[in-house]
Amino acid sequence: MVATARSLPLLSRLALGLRRTGAWPVIMAVIALLVSLPVLTVLSQIFVPAPEIWSHLASTVLPRYLLNTAGLTLGVAVGVLVIGVGTAWLVVMCRFPGQRWFEWALLLPLAVPTYVIAYAYTDFFQFAGPLQSFLRETFGWGAGDYWFPPIRSLGGAIALLTLVLYPYVYLLTRAAFLEQSVCVLEVGRTLGRGPWRLFATVAVPLARPAIAGGAALALMETLNEFGAVQFFAVDTFTAGIYRTWFGLGERTAAAQLAGVLLLFVLLLLVIERASRGKAQFFHTSSRYRELPRYELSGARRWLATTACLFPVALGFLLPAGLLLEMSLTNGDQQLGWGFLGYIFNSVSLATAAALGAVGLAVVLSYGVRLSGSGFSQAMVRVSAMGYAIPGAVVAVGILIPLGWLDQRLYGLLHGEWGWDVGLVLTGTGFALVYAYLVRFLAVSYNAVQASLTKVTPSMDAASRTLGRTAGGTLRRVHAPIIRGSLLGAGILVFVDVMKELPATIILRPFDFTTLAVRSYELASDERLSQSSTASLAIVLVGIIPVILLSRAMRRSRPGSGAGEA
Repeated sequence: MVATARSLPLLSRLALGLRRTGAWPVIMAVIALLVSLPVLTVLSQIFVPAPEIWSHLASTVLPRYLLNTAGLTLGVAVGVLVIGVGTAWLVVMCRFPGQRWFEWALLLPLAVPTYVIAYAYTDFFQFAGPLQSFLRETFGWGAGDYWFPPIRSLGGAIALLTLVLYPYVYLLTRAAFLEQSVCVLEVGRTLGRGPWRLFATVAVPLARPAIAGGAALALMETLNEFGAVQFFAVDTFTAGIYRTWFGLGERTAAAQLAGVLLLFVLLLLVIERASRGKAQFFHTSSRYRELPRYELSGARRWLATTACLFPVALGFLLPAGLLLEMSLTNGDQQLGWGFLGYIFNSVSLATAAALGAVGLAVVLSYGVRLSGSGFSQAMVRVSAMGYAIPGAVVAVGILIPLGWLDQRLYGLLHGEWGWDVGLVLTGTGFALVYAYLVRFLAVSYNAVQASLTKVTPSMDAASRTLGRTAGGTLRRVHAPIIRGSLLGAGILVFVDVMKELPATIILRPFDFTTLAVRSYELASDERLSQSSTASLAIVLVGIIPVILLSRAMRRSRPGSGAGEA
């Protein structure tokens, strides 16, 4: 983050030069082209003929990929909506024991990668695990005397993904409920609607865009998931892409599977947008006062506490405790100096991606502010679409063009000058950082743009009257105001990169291991206790940003504590 602040003078000089030459649209178009290149590459492979491998996939695994992906998506959608919307309403509008604690605790599962919780629960629920062993010892059961739900199944994957991904819905829905006008709620009361009817008929319809946005993020992560579904032997498109590329050695077929998955993602986005129709969602008041809270009594207060404690306990407390216990008793044997290499690789990649994403977000946001043209807006939409693309799709779309370019560079440098440079692009961390920028540029852009729009245009005009250029205004006026958002955007990208597995697995150089990869490799070898050390390290990195994010949300309600409406 310090490097980001120091780079602002360079950005200001760049801004001045671009402003004088009118090249802002050009630089934005270049960024959009680089971000969209993997997607365009994957889509172009759909039309490459590969009849033999496709006939094999269609007769063996393709129907299973379709059914499992659809079932997983539908199950997770229902789960995250029920938990996310329900808990958001409880913590915003009700008073019950632990309500203040649950405001931030409900976000804690966001710090747990899905593959990590899969490893922890598999060790806990499997036949030789502590739970079933306790049941057999307590009741004297044998191996065939009882039935226990299999954790490694489609139902188990749905349950675990729901516990990890519901915070996306909770986060955005809680923010929408916090922004409600009291006037709207009071009108509903005058019409005789109680708390629950008010929730169903007023609050939820007004918060629908936020709810849909959170559900879309959760579903994107579901389609992106690789580690958990691979470990649970649930054949989805993401797992199929990896197997087709590395197991069968079929690059074209893997890219075509990625294209089908990409079309599935785009279909989800189109359905959600079309379902809104021409509906518009506005708040009619610009003045706010503190939201009224319903004081729950009797059994209801304890039911509310239980409803909020359930996802926190199962989504964070229990898996974190299991990881801690496994790590202390039989953790990674390379916890010493060898483990520092995994930490260094993860942190260096996450830092490079965070700095790059924040720098590009500043360029895009400031370009839109200066020009405001439809072309700039379109370039921003293209640049921000990577978050909707699964990591496996991005990885495949990057390997194809960079692999081709690597071959040409090697042929040129080795053939002409005898330089044995190896794979400059795909054999180093360059491809990984590129993939992270494609995936997470939208995260940093949304944070930076939201903060930059709060800087009134009158400040720009005042700066110009004092002789400041566009670059000088960015450095002296905008940078101090949005510094907190730059830090927040960098932290969010940093945490996301630490958890990212599909793109890292596919694009990592040889003998290059991160915490996520180390955890996956050990768990794939059924060494769950040893994988707990790397998994726990990833969880610990994500806790602090999640808590800070919740504290910022609490102060986000306009006019809190004052006003009339």
